[in-house]
Amino acid sequence: MPNTCRLKNMGNLLTTMNVPHCLVTLALVVVSTIAVHAQAPSVAIIPQPVSLEKGQGTFPLVSATSIVVPSGQPDVQKIGTYLSDEIQPATGYQLKVTETLSPSAIVLTLNAQPDAALGEEGYRLEATAQQITIAANQPAGLFYGVQSLLQLLPKEIESDTKAEGVEWAIPAVTITDAPRFGWRGIMLDVSRHFYTQEEVKAFIDHIARYKFNRFHWHLTDDQGWRVEIKSLPKLTSVGAWRVPRVGRWGNHAPPAKGEKATDGGFYTQDDIREVVQYAKDRYIEILPEIDVPGHSMAAIAAYPELACTEDPNAMVNPGSKFSTWHGNGKFTMHIDNTLDPSEEDTYTFMDKVMTEVAQLFPFEYIHMGGDECYKGYWEKDASCQALMKQKGMKSAEELQSYFSKRVHDIITSKGKKTIGWDEILEGGLPKGAAVMSWRGMKGGIEAAHLGAPVVMSPSPMAYLDLYQGDPSVEPPTYSMARLKDSYAWDPVPEGVKSSLILGSQGNVWTEQLAAPSQLQYMMYPRAFAIAEIGWTAKNQKSWEGFVPRVEQHMARFDEAGINYARSIYDAIIQVKKNPAGNLVVTLSTEVPGVDLYYTLDNSLPNQYYNPYKEPIVVPKGVDLFRVISYRNGEVAGKMISLTAEELAKRVKK
Repeated sequence: MPNTCRLKNMGNLLTTMNVPHCLVTLALVVVSTIAVHAQAPSVAIIPQPVSLEKGQGTFPLVSATSIVVPSGQPDVQKIGTYLSDEIQPATGYQLKVTETLSPSAIVLTLNAQPDAALGEEGYRLEATAQQITIAANQPAGLFYGVQSLLQLLPKEIESDTKAEGVEWAIPAVTITDAPRFGWRGIMLDVSRHFYTQEEVKAFIDHIARYKFNRFHWHLTDDQGWRVEIKSLPKLTSVGAWRVPRVGRWGNHAPPAKGEKATDGGFYTQDDIREVVQYAKDRYIEILPEIDVPGHSMAAIAAYPELACTEDPNAMVNPGSKFSTWHGNGKFTMHIDNTLDPSEEDTYTFMDKVMTEVAQLFPFEYIHMGGDECYKGYWEKDASCQALMKQKGMKSAEELQSYFSKRVHDIITSKGKKTIGWDEILEGGLPKGAAVMSWRGMKGGIEAAHLGAPVVMSPSPMAYLDLYQGDPSVEPPTYSMARLKDSYAWDPVPEGVKSSLILGSQGNVWTEQLAAPSQLQYMMYPRAFAIAEIGWTAKNQKSWEGFVPRVEQHMARFDEAGINYARSIYDAIIQVKKNPAGNLVVTLSTEVPGVDLYYTLDNSLPNQYYNPYKEPIVVPKGVDLFRVISYRNGEVAGKMISLTAEELAKRVKK
């Protein structure tokens, strides 16, 4: 719509609202000053909405814009204040939250009659040159509509300081949107590396922008117990601390005799309550995880009598090697990190823990862990063997199931539901428990066939601490999950009743992630893919449509000062041998429009060197291969350098 038409329509609207003529004139001057120069910004919302129709023109956001909320609805008023606070740093505008309609307004409203198409979390957003309206059945839907509105603003809105020379224009659009799944989660492990209360809040802010509604808080593991339990004070006075170490995880030296444990931290119960409320204000429920019976070295360090070995010298592990992995999921523990399932004191301990956890976290579920439980110490323990004989158990898996069912009963007695990793299926799933499937989709499929609720979180696609590009230039880890593979994943397997799939979740394990910048690098942009999987219908997803939106959100992260990986631009290197014995290197990229340049003579490649056009036959005698990626004439990814020996190791047998 031409600017003159927009101004005329604005004047007509204000007149029909009985706005005084002087205010109409002032509003038209303000609008005209901005609208003449404003250009409609591109639309790049993640996750992709159900329906988005572009209109003509833009809504100019100005200092006089107000956020209009209904009276007597404090939840909506709180969302209005949140929106004003989000807009203020970059624009310098402190938009007024009011119950009175103004000439330039963003209107938040709850539907008087529920719209069945929107459900509890959906919304309708209409932006015209004159006004923006967000409507929903429930406050959660308004909050998600606000996230889309913020993403419609120029990228500079993400800055925490005032951005100069920006046209704060919102494109005219009509959006109708609602999520595919009710469970859209991200897990953060704070045991391996402790993240402060403020860092956790920042994490929650980031995931809220992308409409996640579950924060799975992995609070306990071998390397630290992070939640205060007042009836068991040693869990934090001892279990929250370990000896300081730096370097690659798994290679750290074990604690020396007399060495002080100074690395760590924990959340007081007041801290927990504050974070729970902070997340609730962003429509995120927190799922607490107490990981038992394995992964319990920190608890055992505090209370050695909880383990079969009852080692009085047990200590919190600082990231040193304490197990040997044999492949196919089989492993041997060299230090006992497993609770003793045969002693009643273990269940007294669990009852105390779950009593306080249930009081701290209002969410309906508590996660009891259950993964990677080593049973070797149970098999050698006389008390465990006697219990197995008494109960007619034929395997250690049945003994773990006995433990899981008792813990499940404890959790249920606190008015909560149980969820656990897919190992809780082994030996028999506790009746009424839900399953979080991490070892691929198999456990989730098995649980669904038993009629149990399932959250899909398979490690090959949904683990956000894995390689996302060539391992030679990525942080050290143990497996690969490229953005394209994560995006292609669907949480509902064929032959499974879709109603039993609660939703999807991405997991961030922090063995190698000691700082927020490292955490951000591994999460993004893959968390964008997990967000879209949880929200957007399968038939509306498109890799070709997703990539441009990812790139625009990378630019937004630049403004916000959030770290992220650009690994999608890096070369993907495959190597084979030809009949003559030469190495043959084939290059590709995840995204289109990337140009690759390489060298074989030890020089540093750039856009003036060999462009990749076809598989490269590496002459014998070459000792170093290098490749770099460009996009639109600029360096886009990392330079990858591989010796001939390293190339040879990549030849598929």
